Amino acid sequence: MGAMKTPGVYVVEKNAFPNSVVEVATAVPAFIGHTAMANNHGRSLTNKPWRICSMSEFQQFFGGGPSPRFRIEEIGPTEPAIRPGKPDFTLGAVGYEIDQIPGKEGGSYLFHRSLCHFFQNGGGPCYIVSVGDYSQDLDLNAFKAGVDALVKEQEPTLLVIPEAVLFTQSECIELQQAMLTHCGGTMKNRMAILDIWGGDKERTDFSGDPVNAFRKALGQDFVSFGAAYYPWLHTTMMGDKNLNHELVENLTLLKALLRIDLGLSDEKPDTTETRLLELWQALEDLETTGSALRSSGEAQILPQHPAKLHQTLLNASHLYITILGVIKHKLNVLPPSAAMAGVYTMVDNTRGVWKAPANVSLNGVVTPAVPLSAEDQEDLSVSAQGQSINAIRSFVGEGVLVWGARTLDGNSLDWRYINVRRTMIMLEESCRLAARAMVFEPNVATTWSSIRTMTEAFLTNIWKRGGLAGAGPEDAFSVQVGLGETMTAEDILEGILRVTVRVALSRPAEFIEITFQQPMQKN
Repeated sequence: MGAMKTPGVYVVEKNAFPNSVVEVATAVPAFIGHTAMANNHGRSLTNKPWRICSMSEFQQFFGGGPSPRFRIEEIGPTEPAIRPGKPDFTLGAVGYEIDQIPGKEGGSYLFHRSLCHFFQNGGGPCYIVSVGDYSQDLDLNAFKAGVDALVKEQEPTLLVIPEAVLFTQSECIELQQAMLTHCGGTMKNRMAILDIWGGDKERTDFSGDPVNAFRKALGQDFVSFGAAYYPWLHTTMMGDKNLNHELVENLTLLKALLRIDLGLSDEKPDTTETRLLELWQALEDLETTGSALRSSGEAQILPQHPAKLHQTLLNASHLYITILGVIKHKLNVLPPSAAMAGVYTMVDNTRGVWKAPANVSLNGVVTPAVPLSAEDQEDLSVSAQGQSINAIRSFVGEGVLVWGARTLDGNSLDWRYINVRRTMIMLEESCRLAARAMVFEPNVATTWSSIRTMTEAFLTNIWKRGGLAGAGPEDAFSVQVGLGETMTAEDILEGILRVTVRVALSRPAEFIEITFQQPMQKN
């Protein structure tokens, strides 16, 4: 208060409570990928981080999902032995495979489905960075620019790019290295959740072990700021209502196959049987209707006809049902990173960031793409390279569970566990933002006492909630600040105020051993 120079009554307000440390949000993912649009009332949102809280908000600003396209191809008689899992179906003695057309022509972008899986597993507020629409090809530089766009955003604590697996293996690794550099090198306040390229394949697959390939290529930089999960997941994101003949690109071949399956010739049946004529007409309309639907000008002519055609074929042809089943299966195989971001959010909201995001069931998942046993997981969790991969496993009577809680820095005693790294990020950011109020304050004992008091109060609250180990606060943390304690006289002359905080972070009980022993009979 200034000097009193005029007679009168002066009111002086004093704070009843000292400054406090406010806990920052811990589970706010940032997603990067392709969207149908990126528009906010005429203003482009391309490459601009935008905060949403629900799937309806996403569709408002970024639209819906892509229109996938599949191609049916005949494969040679010896090829199934060379390519496991093929053919997708057989007709007579001939095998056929169904593959999604890559890139924009095939609508192979999976960002929309992945985000649905995020919210289904407990996701909440998140940031969306659209790098382009479905008419654009995958561009590695565009995704890297999307990562750079997040530098100015302080709220995100997780970085997820589900579409990284759509690139080639080398490009996917390059993008994931950029994610780790952003999280651990540039920002130091967030973690990246990574997918294994080719994680829908067995480790004994003929094309190579996807886990070892990931470990060899990723490197060792900033690995404590990342976590990876294996395998991919068979989900329920695409239902039967989303499936029909429009997803098949080469309708001529589909028409021919259905004719064989139904026993119809190329000529109109010389009969008055209504059912046979209906099937023949349905096959005749198959190509023309599909072509019309792909033309915006003719799509308005017969809006109900495609549904009738689809239902007719569904009722008559087992092959048609098989083909749609294969397409549904392929569309529902998703990398797990988005679902894991939802799990992180759910665990943080219910238990706290210090609880390991493991031993948690996944929603919207039928089975892992690759079944894993305890022996299969041994090399995933503990590796000579130190890059631990978290397993997703199916247990009888328990569903599909996340069965790992390690960062990619598996050999580090400090940063081995995801919850330890994320808890430390939360503590550091909370204290850093609170201490900003002390910048340019006098570097004297009063300021030191204020910093110590507010930091201790914050850490005591975290300890009470189970975030720190120790029987009492004195065992859980210590805060040191002051001349001769953390600073020298030279530090004070240079305007430096040093605070040392030591915390005992809780670690998960990853291995539980119960010993049974039979004692000698005493009586």
